[in-house]
Amino acid sequence: MKTGVISPADQKDIQELAGKIDQFKSGEMHEERFRHFRLTRGVYGQRQAGVQMFRTKLPFGKVTTHQLEVLADLAEKYGHNNLHITTRQNIQLHFVKVENSVEVWKGLTANGMTAMGACGNTVRNITASETAGIDPEELFDVSPYVQRTFEYFLRNPICQDMGRKIKMAFSSSDKDSGYTYFHDFGFIPRIQEVDGKPVKGFKVVIGGGLGAQSIVAPTVYEFLPAQEILSFIEAGLRVFDRHGEREKRHKARMKFLVKKLGVEAFMELVEQERTGAPDVKLGPIPEEAIPELPDAPTNHTSIDDQASYEQWLETNTFEQKQKGFYGVYLKIHLGDLKPELARKLTPVIRAYAADDIRLTVGQNLLLRFVPEASLASLYTALKDLGLTESGIGSIGDITACPGTDTCALGVTNSTALATELKQLIYAEFQDLLTTHDINIKISGCMNSCGQHMAAGIGFHGSSIKHGVQVIPAMQVVVGGGIDEATGEGFVAQRVIKLPTRRIPEAVRILLDDYAQNKLPGDTYLRYANRQDRRYFYGVLKHLGDTKEVIDYEFFDWGQNRQYIQSIGVGECAGVSYDMVGAILGDAVEKINESKERMQAGSWVEGIYNAYTAMVIAAKGYLLSKDVKCNTHIGIIEDFDKALLEDPTIELEGTFADLVLRMRENEPEEDFAHEYVGKAQAFVREIISNREEELSEDAIEKLVVDSYYKA
Repeated sequence: MKTGVISPADQKDIQELAGKIDQFKSGEMHEERFRHFRLTRGVYGQRQAGVQMFRTKLPFGKVTTHQLEVLADLAEKYGHNNLHITTRQNIQLHFVKVENSVEVWKGLTANGMTAMGACGNTVRNITASETAGIDPEELFDVSPYVQRTFEYFLRNPICQDMGRKIKMAFSSSDKDSGYTYFHDFGFIPRIQEVDGKPVKGFKVVIGGGLGAQSIVAPTVYEFLPAQEILSFIEAGLRVFDRHGEREKRHKARMKFLVKKLGVEAFMELVEQERTGAPDVKLGPIPEEAIPELPDAPTNHTSIDDQASYEQWLETNTFEQKQKGFYGVYLKIHLGDLKPELARKLTPVIRAYAADDIRLTVGQNLLLRFVPEASLASLYTALKDLGLTESGIGSIGDITACPGTDTCALGVTNSTALATELKQLIYAEFQDLLTTHDINIKISGCMNSCGQHMAAGIGFHGSSIKHGVQVIPAMQVVVGGGIDEATGEGFVAQRVIKLPTRRIPEAVRILLDDYAQNKLPGDTYLRYANRQDRRYFYGVLKHLGDTKEVIDYEFFDWGQNRQYIQSIGVGECAGVSYDMVGAILGDAVEKINESKERMQAGSWVEGIYNAYTAMVIAAKGYLLSKDVKCNTHIGIIEDFDKALLEDPTIELEGTFADLVLRMRENEPEEDFAHEYVGKAQAFVREIISNREEELSEDAIEKLVVDSYYKA
């Protein structure tokens, strides 16, 4: 594995991770506190004890051939010999020992990759249309804007310890191939004339999401100048950080805050934050030039099976906006790419395409800038590797999360079912492999990692009680996805819960029903939403009758024993245990981070760390008084109430006046020094008060579950 220079910021990340692992293994750090730390570094506990899922963070899914080889090496050396492509355009390694995560980090950062913020309550990987930069219908390439956004928020203190994760997406055109409609922040390109000159900008949507309660993101700007998106996002994150739910984890996503406040009220709060947030501007970003490319082959390649080649050309390739060049999709079943195959693939890419691979939301690979004259030669080389399966974006291109293979939240097996359905489609519905009319997406639970609520036909893991036994089941949903004609996004409708062994027959019935009853010009999306859920319930109702169950229906797909429901605690929504003293220790850590940022001249980050330190310290104080904590704004308000009843902490004015000054003043040097100084004094006084309590034989409090989450 070739390695380059590791940046000082990456070195610090690596040293912190190694130090926390040592503290955890020596017993100095409680398991739950360590879990909270490692999640923000991409290290996520698996269903299997003692091993982790390691998630990378690859903005808009871009990797080079060398980086793919590095990931292959890491998967072989430290993982389970597999590169798993996710619906977030990431690569995941599974079965990584926690102590080896440091070595994985080193390998990533030495080769231009990271895992910072890949899991946990952070800004997650920012996704985009995989065709960005080559899309014939795009107004401009969004990928440089994604890269700048990724870099700005990578270690930004605003988004390292929020109440919940934030997901963003950029689409290359109005067709919304980046699925902005179900994201916390979504951006679609626009160009508007301002003072007689064309100005790049974005249509902006916020507060969308999938999962148990799916919400289509409402539009807040029809046009926001591109240079303003970073300051807008930061202000929005500040509102979410301060007002977002932290106790009830299933209600903690931004979509619920937007719904609770209303779009107008949420945006008013965003405007209030603009003063204290940095006015960071994105300067003009030029279009990228055509990358350096290999010479097109001069010899003519003979194709053995012309029909298969023509179908591959039809379904897996498209001409780019750069005339004469083609984008070429490689279908990767379940997103699982073996390291050995990845290494065989990279020289093929170097020979025929740009060194610019994109991981897709559909868990596939996209090669770019393939000269038309190279398509036949590339096809032949890919065929030797078994990578010319056609049907990209069709019903045979099934998306599925790992489910019960590795995930603690998994209820039923999504991957084995996906394989079964793929075999059904290729055997009985080959005519559908050349269309994008219907897709299938599967999640192992309701959390929608497989994006089932954005599928024409979707499934999520569930179960059905049958006396003392449990039948593995799937909830069937229909009618999700994007109307390609209008770009409008839809979330699927729940129809019926069926034993998972009956799902292939359910798919067969749904497809036959569509073929028999669709109207001219129908797409499956339009058909499904016209018929509504009651119609489909009637079509599938007989499959839900479990009065008579065959023995094998108690076995999940891919299992050779009777199903036992075993749902763990998902690490992004788990319980927390901590001591008040440790919470105050967190406040001290934030003060120290604030000092570091101030010394580096970063007034904005110094101020925000100081703000967080004061809120954490106030939380510790309230918990010591048995006051339950939830949102940051709730902590601020409850602290002032507590001081009215028992004025043990001396303040000039209210705590709200003190802590919220950061949103009323521009983040300049003089204010930053004043604010951080007062934060340090406040935290010291809270700690002093706590020490005095303990000296009077007070018992150190154990904070359980939701009390700590705010």
